[in-house]
Amino acid sequence: MRVVLIDYGAGNLHSVEKALLAAGVPVLRSADPGVARESDALVLPGQGHFGQVMRSFERSGFAPVVAEHIAHGRPFLGICIGLQLLTRGSEEAPGVAGLSVLDAEVRRFPAEGVSVPQMGWNQIWPLGASPLLDGVAAGAFVYFANSYYVTFPAGSVPMGAETRYGTTRFLSAVSLGGLHATQFHPEKSQAVGLRVLENFGALVRSAAGATPARATPARATP
Repeated sequence: MRVVLIDYGAGNLHSVEKALLAAGVPVLRSADPGVARESDALVLPGQGHFGQVMRSFERSGFAPVVAEHIAHGRPFLGICIGLQLLTRGSEEAPGVAGLSVLDAEVRRFPAEGVSVPQMGWNQIWPLGASPLLDGVAAGAFVYFANSYYVTFPAGSVPMGAETRYGTTRFLSAVSLGGLHATQFHPEKSQAVGLRVLENFGALVRSAAGATPARATPARATP
């Protein structure tokens, strides 16, 4: 199977690549949209300002490739901004359109008794039975670094996970068909993050007809 880590200039590519390899997911880091178009699965990481990242992503030529890949139901994993880019847009960059793959918007946390950005460990609670979170305990701790969160219209929230920060409950993971994404950083989330990446690898192998890898247990605390 071929899993392509999209290199469009994001700053956390190396750590994501190392974590995928540690999880037994063979990954090819590439800045070539043509290579990504022929992949079995795509991984889109990211960090930084929504507008700057979205413009860089569009200039890279990957935007139509990602949209086509997701439309065909092939496995996809977005991480942090890699989730937010899939929405219609963000309060962080008014007037800058996202990919609109998800019927969702990105909003800023209200500074009500908490510091913004959210930096550090927080818990995730399952919404439905996302295969990305198979074997991950309810209340498991994962690592976040975000000032903004994704919100869906009432009644259209997909399966995944939610997290509470201050007065806000937000989606910390999303699974919709072959599309999977996390607001948290699996590459920084120790055993739980490793399990999430192993699960994604198993989903890719299943879709590609390959032999699934054996996943390791995940701990519920950092």
